Amino acid sequence: MQEISKGANVSLTALSEDAGAVVVSLSWSSASGAGDADVSVLLVDANGKVRSEDDFYFYNNPAAADGSVQLLGKTPTGNGDEDRIGVDLTAVPEGVERIVVAASQYGGARFGDLDDLRMTVADRSGEPLVGFSIHDAGVETAFIFGELYRRGEEWKFRAVGQGYETGLAGLATDFGIAVNEEAEEAGEPGAAGDGADTDASAVVAMDKAPDAEPEPVAPAPIPASAPAPAPIPASAPAPAPAPAEPVAVPAQTRGRGPRTTTTKKKVTLPRAAKSSLAENDSWRPARLFPVPTLKSDKEREVRATSVLLSVMAQVPEFGRRLTAAFGAPAGRMQTFTEVSLPHGDTPRRPDGVIRVERAGKLWTALLETKTNGNPLKPEQVQEYMDIAARRGYEAVITLSNDVALEGAPMVDVKIDGRRKHKVSLWHLSWAEVAHQAQMLIHHEGVGNAAHAWLLQELLEYLRHDQSGCHGFQNMGAAWVPVRKGIEDETLASDDPRAVEVVESWERLIRQVCLRLGGELGQKALPVQRVRRGSDQRARRAAAAERLCLDGRLTAELRIDGTSSVIAVTADLRTGKVRTCVDVPAPEGSYPLTTVKRLVRLLAEAPADLHVETLVEAGNGPRGTLERLRPEPGDLLPKGGAAPTGFRLSLIKGMGSTRGNAESGFIRSVDEAVSRFHQGVVAHLGPVEARAGRRG
Repeated sequence: MQEISKGANVSLTALSEDAGAVVVSLSWSSASGAGDADVSVLLVDANGKVRSEDDFYFYNNPAAADGSVQLLGKTPTGNGDEDRIGVDLTAVPEGVERIVVAASQYGGARFGDLDDLRMTVADRSGEPLVGFSIHDAGVETAFIFGELYRRGEEWKFRAVGQGYETGLAGLATDFGIAVNEEAEEAGEPGAAGDGADTDASAVVAMDKAPDAEPEPVAPAPIPASAPAPAPIPASAPAPAPAPAEPVAVPAQTRGRGPRTTTTKKKVTLPRAAKSSLAENDSWRPARLFPVPTLKSDKEREVRATSVLLSVMAQVPEFGRRLTAAFGAPAGRMQTFTEVSLPHGDTPRRPDGVIRVERAGKLWTALLETKTNGNPLKPEQVQEYMDIAARRGYEAVITLSNDVALEGAPMVDVKIDGRRKHKVSLWHLSWAEVAHQAQMLIHHEGVGNAAHAWLLQELLEYLRHDQSGCHGFQNMGAAWVPVRKGIEDETLASDDPRAVEVVESWERLIRQVCLRLGGELGQKALPVQRVRRGSDQRARRAAAAERLCLDGRLTAELRIDGTSSVIAVTADLRTGKVRTCVDVPAPEGSYPLTTVKRLVRLLAEAPADLHVETLVEAGNGPRGTLERLRPEPGDLLPKGGAAPTGFRLSLIKGMGSTRGNAESGFIRSVDEAVSRFHQGVVAHLGPVEARAGRRG
């Protein structure tokens, strides 16, 4: 990978023969784990302006209709977050000269608060081509990281590194988007009253040039009884075009309200099911993809593969969502099962094949599927990698209930470096498939109601007990001996089985984030407080040593758009799962007013919630919410010290088995996080907004 400095440029075509589609990545880290930014992309013409509202892509408008741009979302890294964007350069309209890649912050945050600001560009196969790091960030609230631009028949990349103290509004204005200041002010948290939930999206309108040719507007129908309109003389000036519809973009300070946009209308399904007409609970609704007849793992794999691939081909948004992360272009997709491919004396049959056609070119991926707890076989995946390399296919995708971890490949395969054609190996979890379907049909929307119904049927299939597609559901063979060794205090600090348990714990937390994010319609990501470039194996070995010493598994997760970090601790010695969050006290408010307000906000929280007051030195008062509700003043520190914040905790019994059954450890952790968020964190929006505004 070539490193370039600010202001430098490089030809992507010169760096790779496969640069017709690229994946742009923006990454950063934060010492506190709470730093975050929103990515946006602008397509600009030769005049340096967007042509219309459709040339601006952000979290509420994440994909271009022609497939040229798609925001692929955040993924956690060993040191922070990475936000990826798929760009199909062959599909970019001719009128677009530059593709500007930017990011913005909110809630008073500055880019100087983040570390390791970096942009990389990779080719279609995932091979990094060029990287650019920003070292001079300070008070800026928006940053142009870089841009892709045309030079004749080729595309080049320029490292920009330009910051804006005026946030996304200032950046958008530079590219022809006029911000409605009144709407932005109205979106400020607290503008509608103290503690009110607000939508902090600023409404903007396109700033068209005076001589720009107006878009054709269809005439309104005229009732039969209405008089005919008077003819317009040839010399009369043309009527003024109707004002453009506004598009919603994020303001710099976001409240807790929903993110909305008027650019596109999508179909979503209601979360509450309609009342049933069945006589009793034994009547089961007919399903498009029946499951109860499945008897063997082979039947489950064949059925699950066929169901998934058929829905991917019929619902473009869903198929594109799953394949874009693997470097596939946007285009016409067809999927196949039980395809026979030659391999030595015996043909091989991958579980599925995905083909995408774009501008006469084909992108092909082989799919290897596993259901239940069946592991992937390295020798089988190796054969598919060899077949794909010989036949010129682009990717091999493995799909199972397991969750991939950074720095820990699902299967080890050998790549023949002498082959000119590169084949990428990717992994997908059934939990990720269900997450993407849920995001589309309940939050982001799809093109029509039939597509939404298809995705709902797919979700029902995946959730059925017989499907075998339930995501990560087994802590592994090392779980029972490690847990028993901790209880008996006989586990050695260097026992390699502890590392296996730590890896299983990380997979579980990633899956909890997927489920929680699907429910909320927002990204939920694990927080890892490590330095850039840290060795993941060494980090897990250190976590395993701590597990052997104190018997605890710990993790932190954060929901996009909030600063709260939810800490999860599984204490294997006591058999308890603790979930907690620290809430900062608003500056400048009276302590008694603060504690009373906190107790009011937690009116619907569980009575067994533990509340502890945080002070500068020593321990503050603590108690259960049940005891504190009649006497909130008991939370005030002795001696008149001002509270710096509050720690809210829930404690739940831990499952005894390694699996996902009713008594299983995995289910107990998932339910603990869900109960804590629904019962506690979801009510803390006003506190978070006030603390962030003053902080």
